Amino acid sequence: MASIADVGWKLLEFKARSKRSGSIYEPLKLSSLQRDDEPLWEKLDRYYNAVKTTILNYQSPTTGLFPVKTCSTCKEAKVRDSLYCAASAWALSMAYRRIDDDMGRTHELEHSAVKCMRGILYCYMRQADKVEQFKQDPSPSKCLHSVFHVVTGDEVHSNSDYHHLQIDAVSLFLLYLVEMICSGLQIIFNTDEVSFVQNLVFCVERAYRVPDYGMWERGSKYNNGSTELHSSSVGLAKAALEAINGFNLFGNQGCSWSVIFVDLDAHNRNRQTLSSLLPRESRSHNTDAALLPTISYPAFAVDDDALYSQTLDKIVRKLRGKYGFKRFLRDGYRTANEDKDRRFYKPAEMKLFDGIECEFPIFFIYMMIDGVFRGNSAQVKEYQDLLQPIIFQSYEGHAVIPKYYYVPADFVEAEQNKHGSQKRFPSNSGRDGMVFLCGQALYNIAKLLVDELISPKDIDPIHRYVPRQDQRNVAMRYSNQGPIENDVVIHVALIAESQRLQVFLNTYGIQTQTPQQVEPIQIWPQKELVKAYRFLAVNKKLGLSGRPERPVGCIGTCKIYRILGKTVVCYPIVFDLSDFYLSQDVMLLIDDIKNALQFIKQCWKMPGRPLFLVLIREDNIKGSRFNPVLDMLASFKKGNIGGVKVHVDRLQTLISGAVVEQLDFLRVNEAEIPEFKSFEELELPKHSKVKRQMSTPNVSELEQQPEINVDEWQLKPTHEIIHKFHDCNCLASQAQLAVILLRREGPDFLAKDENLMDELERIYRRAGSRKLWLAVRHAAAIIKKSASSIAPHITTILVHGKQVTLGLFGQEEEVISNPLSPGVIQGIIYSRCAPRGGEREAVLQQELVIHIGWIISNNPELFSGMLKIRVGWIVQAMKHELKIRAGDMPAQDIYQLSPSDIKQLLLDVLQPQHTGRSWLNKRQIDGSLNRTPLGFYDRVWQILERTPNGFMVAGTHLPQQPTLSDMTMYEMNFSLLVEDTLKNIVLPEYRQIIVELLMVVSVVLERNPELEFGDKLDLDGLMKEAFKDFQKDRGSLDGGEKQSDMEAFYNTPAVGKRGTSSYLTKAVMILLLQGDFKPCKEDPCSVS
Repeated sequence: MASIADVGWKLLEFKARSKRSGSIYEPLKLSSLQRDDEPLWEKLDRYYNAVKTTILNYQSPTTGLFPVKTCSTCKEAKVRDSLYCAASAWALSMAYRRIDDDMGRTHELEHSAVKCMRGILYCYMRQADKVEQFKQDPSPSKCLHSVFHVVTGDEVHSNSDYHHLQIDAVSLFLLYLVEMICSGLQIIFNTDEVSFVQNLVFCVERAYRVPDYGMWERGSKYNNGSTELHSSSVGLAKAALEAINGFNLFGNQGCSWSVIFVDLDAHNRNRQTLSSLLPRESRSHNTDAALLPTISYPAFAVDDDALYSQTLDKIVRKLRGKYGFKRFLRDGYRTANEDKDRRFYKPAEMKLFDGIECEFPIFFIYMMIDGVFRGNSAQVKEYQDLLQPIIFQSYEGHAVIPKYYYVPADFVEAEQNKHGSQKRFPSNSGRDGMVFLCGQALYNIAKLLVDELISPKDIDPIHRYVPRQDQRNVAMRYSNQGPIENDVVIHVALIAESQRLQVFLNTYGIQTQTPQQVEPIQIWPQKELVKAYRFLAVNKKLGLSGRPERPVGCIGTCKIYRILGKTVVCYPIVFDLSDFYLSQDVMLLIDDIKNALQFIKQCWKMPGRPLFLVLIREDNIKGSRFNPVLDMLASFKKGNIGGVKVHVDRLQTLISGAVVEQLDFLRVNEAEIPEFKSFEELELPKHSKVKRQMSTPNVSELEQQPEINVDEWQLKPTHEIIHKFHDCNCLASQAQLAVILLRREGPDFLAKDENLMDELERIYRRAGSRKLWLAVRHAAAIIKKSASSIAPHITTILVHGKQVTLGLFGQEEEVISNPLSPGVIQGIIYSRCAPRGGEREAVLQQELVIHIGWIISNNPELFSGMLKIRVGWIVQAMKHELKIRAGDMPAQDIYQLSPSDIKQLLLDVLQPQHTGRSWLNKRQIDGSLNRTPLGFYDRVWQILERTPNGFMVAGTHLPQQPTLSDMTMYEMNFSLLVEDTLKNIVLPEYRQIIVELLMVVSVVLERNPELEFGDKLDLDGLMKEAFKDFQKDRGSLDGGEKQSDMEAFYNTPAVGKRGTSSYLTKAVMILLLQGDFKPCKEDPCSVS
């Protein structure tokens, strides 16, 4: 006889089910499974009936889209769901191609897929104005919609009412478009559609810098309306770009006008971003089931097997349940505790969903498909067995996939007390006439693969997935070769800007060519190529302007271009003449060339050889600049430069092995094409010779210094300052006098018929040619010079998973967490980094951002443990380094160093091991860099768990709640919150000691699990107690000690007898043992 508990449980189960529906489907019975001896046509007939009944019967007869819900009242169609439904019909059509008498089903299924794809294209093309706006300003208010009316294709929700910005949906459309066309379907019909798809590519290219709402349409995990950069979106964009690059949208019938172009440098940025984000999904999502379609079918976006395994293992470990995968931890979607009447969550509400997240069977299906592609039969069987008990059958006998399984309200408390203890119940979608179409579609694809009615190649004709052992044998697109060590040889052509320079270099055994000698090949700067690309996909009927003016990067300039019958090669952007003073330092140019070659070696994946043009200008070899340039050219001749293999030859010889890009789209609007300016050879008098003594060698430190005392001259009358300005030969003094006049009289004040801004420009250029870096930086800052490459370099830093802060050390900083335009960055720099009298910092920080961008690309390990790149604090670290080097002598002025010396100093500071340094110096450097030890943020989380009132440092409080309720231990947002808590600490060495103190507190609590802090933990108070104890041991206890007198403490080793850790540990233990704690378990010493 059943117990009362069993009867009660069954009543609760019945009650929970009746809330959702009036009737219940039976679980899938074995009788509905196939017979072993079933003929092929019968198998296909069974699949056709299933696809027709559970998917195609719901397809809109007008737009071809599929509704989100299969009830008659639902008029919404989501792009993503419709794409998977189309893919299911297409997959079955591929199976029908194997039999002769298909009864017209191949045609029907193929064109059901085509109708859906064209329906999405129709909806998208009606929003061409949004595509044009999004190219210029990729914001949520200007994006393509992701939900349309299923019958009319009209917009359903406005941007303010719905989170439409989902880059993964647009990318998935492009990916399936290529896959289906490659299989022989005709989807794109005319050049208007080709130009529109090309403009979609322009939008997707910048996925690495566009935070969106992601696959779950909620953005941040906290569901507060904020966007995030998602690995799933970036990965799908990367896959789509790889698939569509060079693809002909007209298929076999196509011509040159229907080929799609992809910016390879933008693709590479997406690749780097994905590598740095994974295995995380975003800042708030430590992992997410949305990554499965990115790392596996259909995108296969990860080239690195180890990174794929790491990401997949994390998803399975953290999200897999008995009924499917959770979308992500603390996901409130459709849980009993979610308030259905509110769109957004409140702070600390996330904790309510802990342990009761809905589980989605669809991800078991993804894992089945993944197992088939990777030849892992054990994985396929494992997930088939898991799926079998949780799917149902319809009245017709077809398998039906529930959308999710939920914990009913009556069982929530028990489930939260013991995860996995309660039975879950299926959602309405997938039962009682409601079909979850996306799940059905993927289930049909999975079963077709498992039953071997189709092969992975049938639904992946473009080889998105290539087994590792076959990667070298597939002549596919540039990125499909994966992480195999790239031993590419870079072809190099040396181009001299004049004939006399060529003759001069020839005397040193350096063979070069001039622009005239390489004719009819033309040499262009990359900006002319940008001008040509502006005409790509221009369409006046749709109001589309073509490719935005984005610079062509290193990879793009390593190809040969055929443009209107001309053969064109481009020199890289590093050789562009810049108005910013960095181009005056030839050592920096040499370094940039080496970095560019290293970058090309790492990122080049195309079948041909990269062609790198080295442009040598006469200005490069003046004075002391000649020897370094000669050494570099000699390295080229030897065939190895900085560990990169190079082959130098005549340009005409190298062309045969290069990659050729045909820009045939220019012929469409040939009448409107402007004149392109190729690089011209310098016209110089015959028999003239290069004069190497035209520039002085490096000037002494004394020459750099101004002759005047600024404070004295501030008080003098204007006419005296003007007189001194014209009599003085010292450029540094002239710059300072010009600044006094500028502030007093304004920029239009005339001195000898020239206004002050023109005078400062003249000082800037003269100081640059004489390498007077102090004067150069001063003049550059006053006239607000800005490096054109600063925005791309900030993006590079962000791509590597860091944040950047700009601002003066010890003052308020501006945090940059998303890419910004050059104008916005310039505004930040000159508002935050240019105080009166210290304007030079503004240009120095620009220099550092550029250097950091290059260094993090080639040596990202130098920035390990640094979550925020605080540029003002890095300047402070470099000043500390100069003081350390100077010893008892006055330290060198950082503003007098050449840009190349600044870069070398930065590299020295970033080296993690500084042997022979005092502990004070180490703490000053590490504190200035904001470097933290491994596992630091996890330990801070553990401290918060045992500190109900949180902790306080430098006037900033980090509370336990809502921190622990909203966040999880390993998410990036928590690490950033900790950094934000520490940002008000002024002294670098004090910051580093606080980091050490937090590590000590963590270890003490870890070893004493029965203790926790009862009151707010005051880290500054603990530090004072530790310092008092330290002073007492030194025999100099003085109640009036100030923090600035703590130098001896900072200079004490962390470990060992009377090390700082011992004093910090003692202070922590005293605080705990003085009664400022409460036992978190029953006292084991109590008698009763």
